[in-house]
Amino acid sequence: MIIRPAWADDHDAIRAVVTAAFGQPDEAMLVDALRADGDALVELVVEEEGAIAGHVLFSPLATDTGARFAALAPLSVAPDHQNDGLGVMLMQVGHELCRAAGVEAVIVLGHPAYYPRVGYTAEAALTVTSPFKGPSFMGLALTPGALDAPVTIRYAKAFGA
Repeated sequence: MIIRPAWADDHDAIRAVVTAAFGQPDEAMLVDALRADGDALVELVVEEEGAIAGHVLFSPLATDTGARFAALAPLSVAPDHQNDGLGVMLMQVGHELCRAAGVEAVIVLGHPAYYPRVGYTAEAALTVTSPFKGPSFMGLALTPGALDAPVTIRYAKAFGA
């Protein structure tokens, strides 16, 4: 198993994995749109035995404070590889690359039972004003204190929010 940056040659396989993971093409179309708009900040795949088994994309979030935030969306693992820990590994490597790029916090809109295993919490996102709210709206500070002060975020155009 290898976690590596996504390459242009991977796009068809990524589209297939994302569509299979979500059971519909909407998230795969989001990935394509984020790439087309130049909003793929960090994009990784898990390659296993020569095939793409998982994918994650982080895109920049605009903030009213000038802080550097990113959105994690989507995270996808092929159905036959789910529950193997690939998603957690993709997020952990992605967080390190985001941190190295100067990202201070990551925001995700996802399953509240899944994302806390790598540190995301709804409580951490309470200071964030966004088009999204609720228990599925979670944050993770990559820099201590990054989510302590109020901040308003704006998603990339492809999110339509």
